[in-house]
Amino acid sequence: MKSSIAETWIRDARITDLESIVAFNAGLAEETEGKCLDLEVLRRGIRAAITDRDRLRYWIAEASELGPAIGQAAITREWSDWRNGWLWWFQSVYVHPDFRNRGVFRALHAAIRNAALEAGDVVGLRLYVEQANGRAQKTYHALGMVPGGYHVFEEIWPDRFGGR
Repeated sequence: MKSSIAETWIRDARITDLESIVAFNAGLAEETEGKCLDLEVLRRGIRAAITDRDRLRYWIAEASELGPAIGQAAITREWSDWRNGWLWWFQSVYVHPDFRNRGVFRALHAAIRNAALEAGDVVGLRLYVEQANGRAQKTYHALGMVPGGYHVFEEIWPDRFGGR
């Protein structure tokens, strides 16, 4: 049985985290959706996010203050006119397999939740999860998150901007 990590360090992503985030996102796509992402398109998208936090803000989890990245989460923002505030959406949540079930996502969630509460104009947190990912749903529920009562519909244009 894995023990919990005594202390998990959470910080904003830096450009030096680019390759770790690329690897984590590629692993996430493969594990959750069986998708093989175009790594160069992914790399360009992550670079754009790291250099412009208004697009997407990544947080990195480390097992020690100077250690390698062991997990990540990102936030996108959605304005809610109904609530007159921002909703922060979790995305790109990934914990390296060697560190799962050890409190890494709990630490990421707590840091992001605290940042949202401190911001003053954030009215809530949301995330989407694959329907078949029961383990993730159990984790999110344990942190006090509940199903929002919505289904996600999408229209994705796979050939646009080199994406898949």
